[in-house]
Amino acid sequence: MGRERSGTSRKQFMLLDGAPILVHTIRKFLRCPSVSEIVVALRQEDLDWARGLVHQEHPTKPVRFVEGGDSRQQSVENALATLPPDTELVAVHDAVRPFIDPELVEKVIAEAAQSGAAIVGIVPVDTVKRVHKNRVRDTIPREHLILAQTPQVFRLDLLQRAFESARNDHFSGTDEASLVERLEVVEVSVVQGSDRNIKITRPTDMELAHLFLAEETSRQTAS
Repeated sequence: MGRERSGTSRKQFMLLDGAPILVHTIRKFLRCPSVSEIVVALRQEDLDWARGLVHQEHPTKPVRFVEGGDSRQQSVENALATLPPDTELVAVHDAVRPFIDPELVEKVIAEAAQSGAAIVGIVPVDTVKRVHKNRVRDTIPREHLILAQTPQVFRLDLLQRAFESARNDHFSGTDEASLVERLEVVEVSVVQGSDRNIKITRPTDMELAHLFLAEETSRQTAS
């Protein structure tokens, strides 16, 4: 665990305090009482290596690995296909969001249990403009906007229908909520997220990640 996998540039395997980001993210979900099982979709060549990493964590809940696809959408669909039919709710989360608060996971799961579909999101702090060919067309009121994060939680049957419809229509969405919205069956609820729930995609994000992790470690030590 203390060594980055040779030759990889995939973000979920970048090291954060000696452990891949993926491991930090899994640790958060292992702390969630409402989470009974964790399923991770990865490239086929990464499966055995990742299993070894998680085995060293001695997880208190089942952690399974499935082969992902060529896109996020296909990877999530592959994972859904392995779930027991009596599964009630599914939480989909980005592997590179390791600073999700377990309490927030519990909140969005509880909301989805009531509404059928719920996501985490934050209101943008910057002014948002709609443009066309580098020209501003109008300013969009921020109170009508959110920046969607993960986890995104849905009833299993609803999410399966959404993926089936998207596949039949050759529709590709940027998140799971966009697939569910197309069904027009339920309204997707929003639970207030956190600006700490960052998605690590750039080198500068790693600098912030090290700061957040140091603060988390300090709080745990103090408690």
